[in-house]
Amino acid sequence: MSWLDRVGDRAEELRHARSLMESSRSAEACLIFERILDTTDDPYSRADASLQRLSAILNLGRTAEYTRAVERAFDAARDLPEPYLHGHLHALAALAAHNQGALDRCVTHLVRGARALGSVDDPDRETAWGWHDLAMAYSYLSFHGYALGAIERARRLGLAVGIPEETFAAPGIRLRNAVALDHHGDSDGCLRVLRDVGGDLERFVEAGTAGQVRPSSRAAYGYALARQAALGTATGRPAVPELDPDWLLGNGGDSSRTRDMRQLGGACLAIAAGRPAEALARLETVQVSAETLGAAEHARLSSLAYAGVGDHAAAHRADRYAFRLATQRNDRLRDVYVDGIAARIEHEEMRREAARYEGEALTDPLTGLPNRRRLERHVSGMVGRGERAVIGVCDLDGFAAVNTRHGHHSGDLVLQRIAGVINRVMRRGDFVARYGGDEFVVVLPGAGMAEAAEVGRRISAAVGAEDWESVVPGTPVGVSVGFAEVRGSGAGLRDALGVAFELADREMLRARAAASVR
Repeated sequence: MSWLDRVGDRAEELRHARSLMESSRSAEACLIFERILDTTDDPYSRADASLQRLSAILNLGRTAEYTRAVERAFDAARDLPEPYLHGHLHALAALAAHNQGALDRCVTHLVRGARALGSVDDPDRETAWGWHDLAMAYSYLSFHGYALGAIERARRLGLAVGIPEETFAAPGIRLRNAVALDHHGDSDGCLRVLRDVGGDLERFVEAGTAGQVRPSSRAAYGYALARQAALGTATGRPAVPELDPDWLLGNGGDSSRTRDMRQLGGACLAIAAGRPAEALARLETVQVSAETLGAAEHARLSSLAYAGVGDHAAAHRADRYAFRLATQRNDRLRDVYVDGIAARIEHEEMRREAARYEGEALTDPLTGLPNRRRLERHVSGMVGRGERAVIGVCDLDGFAAVNTRHGHHSGDLVLQRIAGVINRVMRRGDFVARYGGDEFVVVLPGAGMAEAAEVGRRISAAVGAEDWESVVPGTPVGVSVGFAEVRGSGAGLRDALGVAFELADREMLRARAAASVR
């Protein structure tokens, strides 16, 4: 049974709205999905409408709605054991996270999306679209090899269920690959890819199947032709509208990415037509997302326009700036990769240690940190052996506002990130636990209060340096930390722990009050 066969009496409405999406009429489709969500209690209909509404919102670039739309879709899918649903949802959540600048979250969604879609037993039309959207997310993150592999899988599945080749031609993936090559100085490589993209379109025109090309793909084909012309290799006057970049860009649907390509494409065509001053004037007024074609594309087009007016010094500066913007993405991806490996190692170490305590729940399931019971056992064992210890209570500032404004899913993401941040700045041998709610506890063996104060400063600085705006826009997150020594042994050990926790909590409140005065 296919996915849409499960949605009962709303299947026809959902199919109609999906056809609007495929025709790049996302605003109209979004209204249908919202009407279904307002009027149905069927879990499959709600899950599909929530997922497709998220896709429409992404297409329309309604960034303020991303967080809530992702949370709503995950809520609708939570109790449905359908790998297609979860795979497609993770693909769309990856796109949202990428547009919000949360690359670590984006990569996590990509991995989960690929695993879920790969486990579908009987792939159908919907699964093909899931792989298509996963390919788009890979492409925007500059994982071009993964993107090409995913779109080829979508194409094969699509052909098996009657979806035309033109639907999953995905010129946007190869277009982003081409401009990325140019941003890094390989203009010849860029031109080779752009010619291949244009060659596909010519093949569709010759076969009489260009009408099956999706509007969003028209925009990508149009920009590929315009960008090729801007690099000085125009193919001459087009014989038919389907090969005219102006026509293609003007008939690319209502997505925010199409609007961006239409604006930048106008500058490309002005450069190609020998009107570089007009191109510079256009570039001064356009406002486009850095995610559509990379943060460096605007600067690279400015360089081509400056060269056209003979200002070679300005062209050189713009080119250097474009290269710097392009390499910044690589640096961020490298950091995500390193942090991901570190987190995996930490998780494996915690998993092996937790396995020693069979039959006991000693790990917090949300963050993967030790929980309160394991913390108490750890401190009891340490102090019982006569070892010196300082404990610190870390309480989040602004966390209530996170849940109120952005929902509990975003609150969970904040707690998970806080757990990773605190772990990252600890010394070797330190112990970190989630005590409950938004409260974390650190244990510093062999430390004095001076060392504890330095650890506290590192925790506060690391939390303050995180990009919370990309996770919970408009809601700052901080931390207050207080420390106390654990003193006691023998029968009085439990009382000593209680006293230490109380003192550390009091110091934390004092630190918070002092910070608010400043």
